[in-house]
Amino acid sequence: MTFLLKRSDFSGGVRVVRTYAERLRARGHRVVVVSCEQPPEPLRRRIKRAATGGGIAPAPRRVPGHLDGCDLDHRVIPGGRTPSADDVPDADVLVTTWWETAEWVRGWPARVGRVVDFVQHDERAIGNPDAATRARIEAVWREDRPKIVVAGWIGRAIEAEGGGRVVPVPNAVDTDLFHAPPRGKQPVPTVGFMHTHAAFKGPDVMMRAIAIARAAVPDLRVRAFGHADAPASDPDLPAGTVYRRQPPQREIPAVYAGCDAWLFGSRCEGFGLPILEAMACRTPVIGTPAGAAPELLGPPPGGGEPAGVLVAMEDPDAMAAAIVRTVRLEEAAWRALSGRAHAVAAGYTWEQATDRFETELRAAAKA
Repeated sequence: MTFLLKRSDFSGGVRVVRTYAERLRARGHRVVVVSCEQPPEPLRRRIKRAATGGGIAPAPRRVPGHLDGCDLDHRVIPGGRTPSADDVPDADVLVTTWWETAEWVRGWPARVGRVVDFVQHDERAIGNPDAATRARIEAVWREDRPKIVVAGWIGRAIEAEGGGRVVPVPNAVDTDLFHAPPRGKQPVPTVGFMHTHAAFKGPDVMMRAIAIARAAVPDLRVRAFGHADAPASDPDLPAGTVYRRQPPQREIPAVYAGCDAWLFGSRCEGFGLPILEAMACRTPVIGTPAGAAPELLGPPPGGGEPAGVLVAMEDPDAMAAAIVRTVRLEEAAWRALSGRAHAVAAGYTWEQATDRFETELRAAAKA
């Protein structure tokens, strides 16, 4: 089987592709990942990043990503050109991972395999596409071939545009990596978040919520990590934020576990992997109803107490109030919330997700 990526970077979507590729290979499948070389960081952006001190860093030969350091058969198309069928091996199945990659494979010979579209977001919501681009995305959705989606809401969006067979396969969490022992609250109230400059991730809402919450909890500490450049003087970060840029995966669980609550402020999200990761580390999440947050943070289907806190979109006051309530919970109540968060995350394993993903690929290959 072949996974076709537009590029390899540090996005959550690429991390999910790597996870499936490694797990499917471990099950005996021959797996190849093909991606396009990403252009290096523009000079203007490097100058801006260097303005906080030091010289201008040389342009990297290749932009780093989640596929670095793994032993998958990863083939990079040089120069950023659009791949052709000659760039991919013979296979039983070819998995596209972005609407443009789904366009590329039109007209490719049968030897590349049956095409399955793996959709991890409503791609119309990313990058503010114009009307013509939105029409191209929707045309891809309507193509008569299987589509695996990471959340039910994405499937409903595709079906609303006349798309064909859609199969939800929710993302999961690596509990061998993301875990923490039971604990109580932090000695000093602490919240965390993933830092980004992407507006659809809601950084402005989270920053404003923290500022409001600090009026009630002046000693509120803040921890964050992300891929964004964030010097100590970054005005986008709350004062005193302990920030880690691109920390190794093995160090991220300690960031989650060092918080009383994790903030998720997205305006639009495919799934929201950080929600599951934080919950697996026994950290309650305060989040907007984007991606899979309603299912993960809301009341369980059979009734009972929720495993997190849902707040309205675009409402920093509501998020701030939830921060204050959570960090002020009695120890026993916070531990109970922490335990419910962990229990929900434990129900989303990559083994189960890979079972379902593999089943759909096998069905496509036999069709």
